[in-house]
Amino acid sequence: MANNKNLTKQVGSLIVGFLWCLALQATADTAEQALELPKDKVVLTVDGLIEQTNMNGQAVFDLTMLQSLPVSTISTSTVVTDGVKRFDGVLVRDLFARLGVAEHAQYVEAVAFNDYRIDIPLVDFYEYDVLLATHMDGQQLTLADKGPLWVVYPRDEHRKLQDIRFDYRWVWQLKQLSIR
Repeated sequence: MANNKNLTKQVGSLIVGFLWCLALQATADTAEQALELPKDKVVLTVDGLIEQTNMNGQAVFDLTMLQSLPVSTISTSTVVTDGVKRFDGVLVRDLFARLGVAEHAQYVEAVAFNDYRIDIPLVDFYEYDVLLATHMDGQQLTLADKGPLWVVYPRDEHRKLQDIRFDYRWVWQLKQLSIR
């Protein structure tokens, strides 16, 4: 039994390492493209250990800029809504690939409009399909309903994500990510 657990841990470590390699390759592919300036209201600011910036050493995004990244969908339950909801948005790791997140970065401080803050291990975004949701059940998120951005984990796909420690990482009304 112990050998199976060790093997599972080793395979898990290999998978995470492989995902990091893919992310680094994507970073190299996209880091050469300049990050445009937002044309509309800024909905997200990213700072810290990133290569691509577009304003005062930060990367600022309007909704159109975020939606120019590949769109992904997650259907999952949450602890603050009833039933399974469909979330559309961009994978956080795709955003990080676009920005060229530094290889030695380890944490992301997520900040909401109400100044709620939490440190999220960077590995979460490569180990799971964590979404920056812009829509829930086809409706664009607004400040009144947890938007314009909501960090959403695929909690129904992984039993581990149903632990309360992960629930704290579901930052709604997200406004800033600081890479450290």
